[in-house]
Amino acid sequence: MMELNKTIEYLRTKPEGQTFDRKSAKIDAKSLAVILVAMANADGGDIAIGIEDNGNVIGIDGNEQHINELLRASFDFCVPSVEVNAERLAYINEYGQPNHILLIHVHQSMKLHTNQADEAFYRVGDQSKKLSFEQRLQLLYAKGGRYYEDEPVYNATIEDIDLAKVEDYIKVLSYGKDAITYLQENNAFVTHRGGVERVSGAAILLFGKNPQRFFPRSYVRFIRYKGTEAKVGTEMNVIKDVIFEGTILEVINKTIAYVQTQIKEFTFLGPKGLFVTIPEYPAFCWQELIVNAVVHRDYSIYGTDIQVKLFDDHLVVESPGFLPGLVRTYNIRHIHFSRNPKMAVFLRDYKIVKEFGEGVDRMYREMKEAGQPEPKYVQDDFILKATLQAKSLPNAERETTAEKTKEKPKKSQRNYPKKPENYQENIIQLIQEDPSITVIRLAKLLKKTPDSVRYQLRNLTTHGIIKHEGPTKAGKWIILKPI
Repeated sequence: MMELNKTIEYLRTKPEGQTFDRKSAKIDAKSLAVILVAMANADGGDIAIGIEDNGNVIGIDGNEQHINELLRASFDFCVPSVEVNAERLAYINEYGQPNHILLIHVHQSMKLHTNQADEAFYRVGDQSKKLSFEQRLQLLYAKGGRYYEDEPVYNATIEDIDLAKVEDYIKVLSYGKDAITYLQENNAFVTHRGGVERVSGAAILLFGKNPQRFFPRSYVRFIRYKGTEAKVGTEMNVIKDVIFEGTILEVINKTIAYVQTQIKEFTFLGPKGLFVTIPEYPAFCWQELIVNAVVHRDYSIYGTDIQVKLFDDHLVVESPGFLPGLVRTYNIRHIHFSRNPKMAVFLRDYKIVKEFGEGVDRMYREMKEAGQPEPKYVQDDFILKATLQAKSLPNAERETTAEKTKEKPKKSQRNYPKKPENYQENIIQLIQEDPSITVIRLAKLLKKTPDSVRYQLRNLTTHGIIKHEGPTKAGKWIILKPI
């Protein structure tokens, strides 16, 4: 019972959102049908019946007839019927009495669903929003072309699947059968029709030995430019051009790991006299752009790839395809629609995707909190472009992780710096050992330019941390206070 009560506590405290709602057991079947329709039209979800909006757990026991009406709501008041699964979770209330919660699992649907009044709804955050006629048509059209990931891949067989990757995934799911059985029994990854084995696009992109054999441009290309705009010809300013291949999980992980080394950081003296280091982009924001580009791209477009373009003052992620479903540039913060739902669920299971419908809104909030402009989305022909503006701080040292790593001394050299992530502290360490150390010597040991060292020495002097006594070449440094 302890584990069940933990589950109840999770349902009681879990924030309501795109894929989760709590409702009192008093809810009527027609009102429940609205939520069922909204979730089925979006990304599916769970509804916990027997928990009040304030989190009080009341339970469902005592009115079995009403509960049966709620269980029939998906058939009686949804057109067409919504596919659901329901389970009763037992718990012991605060008075020591047994009771139950009804947990309804709503499946994402390929169809457009309405209630009996012929009203279509869509899940937006923690609300079920009624769709206009135009939105209804847009959603109907989007659902028709939504599931390219389910299309069988020509000439692909189960031999093209890396079963070890499937085994890794089913361990995450705690699936009790073998890898081949999982592929055959779940998500139509592998099917047989007319004696012919069919392997879906999702199976290849998620578990394939070589996904790029069947989807040649399903990689991510990273391009680093010198300056603030792309130039061609004799003025071409490409510094780095790297391609990341593999399954979508591998592509995402490789891309994020590499881009992390290219994102610059600012080091500056904070208000309390301590040096602070911050990135030019909040980590969640640029990572969210990469994840969204991979999971929501239109894989039916073979002629181009996802590109991450890093300039001196901004970062752009370009993904093939139009915004899916009801999503538009003006509502992208609040409307969510998965073009490739199986891929989205897969990444959620690996916690790459946190919660459906929340990532973009969080990105806007984090950019605002960092004092940077909000993300900019532009639909350019069949390419969606998302842009982040870099943070700009005057009089701050700006380095990439790659530059810092490159600057680490070899084992054969003196063990400086002890803390390569803190430029100013390294200077203090060297001054402590040799108060007469010169700028040229500091630059050599720190693998910096003399001008960069002079800049830091001026900062340290201005803020009363160090001072220099005597002639420029023959004097010594004095440490006045710790950093």
